Amino acid sequence: MPTGEGRTRPGGVTPRSYRYRGNTQYVDTSWIALRFGTSGSTTGMRAMTAERGIDPQPEEYRLCRRTSAASLPTSMSARIAADPVTRETSRRAATRLVTMRVNPSLRGAAMRAIVQDRYGSAEVLRLAEIDKPNIAANEVLLKVCAAGMDRGTWHVMTGQPYLMRVMGFGFRRPKNQVAGLDVAGTVVAVGSEATRFKVGDDAFGISRGSFAEYAAAREDKLAHKPARLSFEQAAVVPVSALTAIQGLRDAGRIKAGQHVLIIGASGGVGTYAVQLAKAFGAEVTGVCGPAKVDLVRSIGADHVVDYTQRDFADSVTRYDLILDIGGNSHLSRLRRALAPRGTLAIVGGEEGGKLIGGFDRQIRALVLSLFVHQRLTMVASKEHYADLEPLSELIESGQITPVIGQTYPLAEVPAAMRQLESGHARGKTAITI
Repeated sequence: MPTGEGRTRPGGVTPRSYRYRGNTQYVDTSWIALRFGTSGSTTGMRAMTAERGIDPQPEEYRLCRRTSAASLPTSMSARIAADPVTRETSRRAATRLVTMRVNPSLRGAAMRAIVQDRYGSAEVLRLAEIDKPNIAANEVLLKVCAAGMDRGTWHVMTGQPYLMRVMGFGFRRPKNQVAGLDVAGTVVAVGSEATRFKVGDDAFGISRGSFAEYAAAREDKLAHKPARLSFEQAAVVPVSALTAIQGLRDAGRIKAGQHVLIIGASGGVGTYAVQLAKAFGAEVTGVCGPAKVDLVRSIGADHVVDYTQRDFADSVTRYDLILDIGGNSHLSRLRRALAPRGTLAIVGGEEGGKLIGGFDRQIRALVLSLFVHQRLTMVASKEHYADLEPLSELIESGQITPVIGQTYPLAEVPAAMRQLESGHARGKTAITI
């Protein structure tokens, strides 16, 4: 497709360059022309420079696919020329060149976002300019200030385990083109059925596509941002802290005075789990690598096990509750560390192959639990403000503090993902917008 460089319109005006990205077509001028078939069907809708000698303006607009010239939206203030010029003919019908002017109120409708068109490694993530998301009646639109990165984002990026694809994440490609879940920002628009937020409120929670300048989120997946936290701190709370509190309280049925083992205590979920278990009144032991022992101790763990120096299942201590976060320990090993009537709660897992991944171990745990005295279960996290609000209270009281290992700008999300893949991340990774 030609760029338009070097061509001059009547009046000596040189048109600005066209820019194309996928099926979305952009042109850097406020005067555009659309080519429609006389039968009403679109025969090749494309942006082109108007040839009536009108100087282009510097704003950039997106053109949406339409079925006919008559269906051009009034919101765009389409001004159809009274005398369309026939430009070319074909065997089926003539094609008319129609000019229109885009409503200036649509200026700035585009935003920067990290998108992916296929599953794969961090290389499938790219910075692009796309439309701001539309919101449903029960949603709000956030101007994103910061986002968080978690292991779940990696699974969505890779499409693994494959079971995720048949569970609704998209079979051949991600259902949601924009990556990211954790979000913190300011409400700029409110759906007709949303009642808990108003424009100008600061919120945090889970959105559909947080690695962007704007994100849509269901109202029931958001809570008001704790005043004590920065946007970066708030953005790394939702997914991981929800998993931690539901793993300990709901799946684990934690009680004060219990001895709790957190495997993977230095990661995103683990750093919250350690602090939450202490807030619930438990004695906490955290398991991590040698480089992160000081971190786990600093967030409140009573004991820290360096897995390169000691086996947590050495039978020296039996735990009332074990929260295994993304681990790969065999069930037999975990049961050796568990009290005779203790509870094992499994969060994810990176073993089990590409087909079902960590679900394999979770399913086996559920089946085995039917035949033993120990309670073996899995954590199925739910995304709802009913748990975000109690977390906010614990944060405001100082009992929980988000741990941010590294911060990256939006354009460096692929590098942040590679850091996460390496296993060297401490706490959560924040993305600034």
